Amino acid sequence: MTDKNMLYYIHDPMCSWCYAFSQSWAALQQDLPRDIGIVYLAGGLAPDATEPMPLATQKMVQQAWQRIEQTVPGVRFNWDFWSHNTPIRSTYPSCRAVLAAKKQRANAEAEMIRAIQTAYYQQAKNPSLPETLQACAHEIGLDAHIFIEDLRNPAIESELQQQIQQARSLDVYSYPSLRLVHNHIVSPIAIDYLNHCAMLDEIRTIKLEK
Repeated sequence: MTDKNMLYYIHDPMCSWCYAFSQSWAALQQDLPRDIGIVYLAGGLAPDATEPMPLATQKMVQQAWQRIEQTVPGVRFNWDFWSHNTPIRSTYPSCRAVLAAKKQRANAEAEMIRAIQTAYYQQAKNPSLPETLQACAHEIGLDAHIFIEDLRNPAIESELQQQIQQARSLDVYSYPSLRLVHNHIVSPIAIDYLNHCAMLDEIRTIKLEK
């Protein structure tokens, strides 16, 4: 593996389509050629906010959930979220949580993403709240007190902003997205929620051609 062969996964832990992509993404990683490294980038879907999510936005998110359930087999949402919480349109805290988890343990990045998605989409908890994120950190075996300190650390915010800017430099504005960097050439990989082999074939073709 070299810096000439990297697959960038640009995501947001609270993006419902990223959750829908989880199974296909896991299968792709399993079959990916060994000389390709994987880099996660938090794209930052929605900046920090404290006010309740506008009703129009709630409807938009709910429509996305419905479409996912209709089009991606096996993906289901816990709709109790909408009656048990005050939704907040803020995903930056969950993005910082992923970075804080990685700071504490190098391999905790993907674990924290899964924990946040489980809390949000299956347990109807609100990942915009620090107490939910702290519980996720505890669940994956992190020191929850250190995690909360890191979550507030300006260095984590700086890292998030750097990752957002890097995502923009890769011409990414929606999530999930994949970008293959091979021999210093950036190529978008079409997201396939149903068949990871299509993405794998595209990656192999690019490697042969460039």
